[in-house]
Amino acid sequence: MDEIRKYRAFLDNGKTERECINEIISSAEAAGYRNIETVDSLKPGDKVYFVQYSKSIALFSIGEDPIENGMNILGAHIDSPRLDVKMNPLYENDGVVYLDTHYYGGIKKYQWVTMPLAIHGVVARKDGTKNEVILGEDDELAFSISDILPHLAQDQMKKTASEFIEGENLDIIVGLNSESGEGAKNKGKDNIMAAFTSLLGIEEKDFQSAELEVVPQGRAKMLGLDKSMILAYGQDDRVCAYTSLSAMLSTENTRRTSCCLLVDKEEIGSVGATGMDSAFLENAVSEVIDRLCGYDGLKLRRTLRSSYMLSSDVNAAFDPLNPSLYDKKNASTLGGGVVFNKYTGSRGKSSASDANAEFIALLRKAMDDNNVKYQMAELGKVDTGGGGTIAKFAAYYGMQVIDCGVAVLSMHAPWEITAVSDVLSALECYKAFLKIE
Repeated sequence: MDEIRKYRAFLDNGKTERECINEIISSAEAAGYRNIETVDSLKPGDKVYFVQYSKSIALFSIGEDPIENGMNILGAHIDSPRLDVKMNPLYENDGVVYLDTHYYGGIKKYQWVTMPLAIHGVVARKDGTKNEVILGEDDELAFSISDILPHLAQDQMKKTASEFIEGENLDIIVGLNSESGEGAKNKGKDNIMAAFTSLLGIEEKDFQSAELEVVPQGRAKMLGLDKSMILAYGQDDRVCAYTSLSAMLSTENTRRTSCCLLVDKEEIGSVGATGMDSAFLENAVSEVIDRLCGYDGLKLRRTLRSSYMLSSDVNAAFDPLNPSLYDKKNASTLGGGVVFNKYTGSRGKSSASDANAEFIALLRKAMDDNNVKYQMAELGKVDTGGGGTIAKFAAYYGMQVIDCGVAVLSMHAPWEITAVSDVLSALECYKAFLKIE
């Protein structure tokens, strides 16, 4: 299937936010989108994008209706759980050379040990130049985190799963000092730093102005003898980001303005200048309004309040090996179609946006009219599950919003599982949504 092949390539080429943005801009420009900074005015039919610090992007396809009548927005995030290299990371300990890391997002720390890892990211130098970094994705080179052998792990195995691998011990092995005798101390570190300098042209202090992400090595794969599933890193939430983008780029001539919002930092609370809990959306829409009809604060407020949004994020797929964690009749299943989640949050719907009944009815009609397979679900049992999305940050503006995405098994693990049919259902769902008037 060509769409799934393209999706897998997107996952392979976009293991960081910056890499995703590069892929998104390339696809958008091929579809006729222009950087809004190069545009002085806009009219119906025009297509532009707005980028924030190379890690978040908003795409707009201008519709026939006045923009203050609202937009149809597909919003997803492009960050995923991982390990981040610290600012002063390189050290040698008893002959083994490491890079010190700090985990990002909600991970099970024990899942990241003893597996092949790669380093992706960017190093910025004081002179203003930058190096794009991809190390460990070839057939020979990889990095890894060591673990205790079973013969010596009696005390470790008595600890809880959240304790027996400590965050400070998630340091990746990058080299070895095989020398001995006088003058051998830190020789391994020096040799590895020399290798970094040779490969990237950087000095040790350049790590202080770097964004280096440690991710699972390897390419997205088809799972199962029937090839009915996809096994890959970062499907939360790049499965929704890809299908949102694909729907946006393939949809033309809508009455309402279409927007595809792909943001950073959701996994750590949507904070920072590239997260949804910022003025990013306001700023992007303001630039569009300014070029359409002249900036007006009231038009901005009306545009946002009158918009519809699918917070395109993944949901927990029912796990047949752990059924007690789910209310089965309200759980999403692999192969069950795209998932609508009326509210996320936790326990008593804490931090949820809780979609309105009228908006859900509108979406149900759109799905049925377009023969889209969908399911309604929650994320686990009431007192068991819970999680956050970008929905509540959109709801702040008064717009109608609901979480809608793909069911994922092994969510937040280094390798996650989705169903091919659900990816395709999400794509069709997003296309139908953009056509709602």
